[in-house]
Amino acid sequence: MQWLVRAIETEIIPRLMAAHKDEHPQQSREARSQPIRQEDVQAFVDIVLQHDAAVCRHFVDSVRSRGIGLPSIYLDLFTPAARQLGGLWVDDRCDFTQVTIALWRIQQLMYDLSPDFRQDQDVPVVSQRRIMLMPVPGSQHTLGILMVSEFFRRAGWIVWADPTATRERLVDAIQDEWFDIAGISVGSVAQLEGLPRFVAELRQSSNNSSLIIMAGGPLIHQHPEYADQIGADTITTDAESAVAEAERLVSMQPARKAEVGFP
Repeated sequence: MQWLVRAIETEIIPRLMAAHKDEHPQQSREARSQPIRQEDVQAFVDIVLQHDAAVCRHFVDSVRSRGIGLPSIYLDLFTPAARQLGGLWVDDRCDFTQVTIALWRIQQLMYDLSPDFRQDQDVPVVSQRRIMLMPVPGSQHTLGILMVSEFFRRAGWIVWADPTATRERLVDAIQDEWFDIAGISVGSVAQLEGLPRFVAELRQSSNNSSLIIMAGGPLIHQHPEYADQIGADTITTDAESAVAEAERLVSMQPARKAEVGFP
């Protein structure tokens, strides 16, 4: 472990910090900040595939030290890294176990960073807007749902998200409690089977007769035309735009007449 940490400190971090060596010392932190680059993403993918959580966190901390905020780290580092890992699996360059462990390490980083991410929110937590977030029932990879949940909580939304919930559990929850939006992440073409019926069941069972269905995930990102097939009202391509779209759509809905209990 000491050798790995020393390698990160002496090889990778100096390359990441090299871009800052000629900057004027009086520049603000924002001015010093540089966007996450493709080489950062590639280095991060290599690290999460090969090293443990401590080394992964060390790398992320080095990126944060460049003045890059957590929203950018989530969207511009974690998200493309997860997509690249999926591509490595599809191309048979990594096996299922390697990719699963790497995604778990990214998910662990998000859990560890969650307090800082929410504390850095741009708006006070005063909203009573509620969203249910889910993968297609039975999906094994739930990193995207965790990320979207973080962005919604940061924006003041009340979030119901149980990535392991069964179809029956989801239908019961949406029937018993009020949700402005149900967001569903679709990972592959295979998950489309039966999905339109499930979406229709959510609408029919919802406590909210004006429930908005939002679709996202890897498949929708690549093929937005599938949104109409499953019966979604809108699509989003990343966590940040999902919040903006949700705020826009809910602001157009009539206010609900009564609050429904929420655990």
